[in-house]
Amino acid sequence: MSGLYLLHKPYRVLSQFTDEPSAGTPSGRATLADYIPVSGIYPAGRLDHDSEGLLLLSDDGELIHRISHPRHKQPKTYWVQVEGRPDDAALTALRSGIELKDGVTRPARVRRLADVTPAPRHPPVDPRRHPETQWLELIISEGRNRQVRRMTAHVGHPTLRLIRTAIGPWTLEGLAPGEWRYAPLNAPRRKPSRRPPKRRRQ
Repeated sequence: MSGLYLLHKPYRVLSQFTDEPSAGTPSGRATLADYIPVSGIYPAGRLDHDSEGLLLLSDDGELIHRISHPRHKQPKTYWVQVEGRPDDAALTALRSGIELKDGVTRPARVRRLADVTPAPRHPPVDPRRHPETQWLELIISEGRNRQVRRMTAHVGHPTLRLIRTAIGPWTLEGLAPGEWRYAPLNAPRRKPSRRPPKRRRQ
């Protein structure tokens, strides 16, 4: 029976089980192996090194494809701390679609968040460098490279902190950074047999 592993990926952790440093990147970076001691599983999609939040993993290749492939349009929900205070025009632009170098984004669902209490991050966003910020909830159904960061930068409000809180029906609820849980999926129902029942001997 297939199942999913839900991990709250911390800040500055690679979305892979090994670190393969290249030119210009440091070695010895934290990986998934430092947090989830399960072999034979792979991420369904990824989160950037400097992003946090929900990462789904499985040993079922077909399930990973269904979750991560853009064709299935699995909605992804983010809490985004941006620099400054986006006005209504900026939010309207995000909802309408942003023209990036790789094409126009699909319309996003976005709203301001008034009371947000995310888990602490180390190091935190520096309030001296960024005295005015705003948290947004942004829901997209694409998975382009650094898409959310590029979208908010395009409307003049660079992303300072990015937390993925949900992928489709799966959420971060109950998971602190670095914690994970196993979520078994329902086994497919067997088709009823069409053979006639055996007659009992008299």
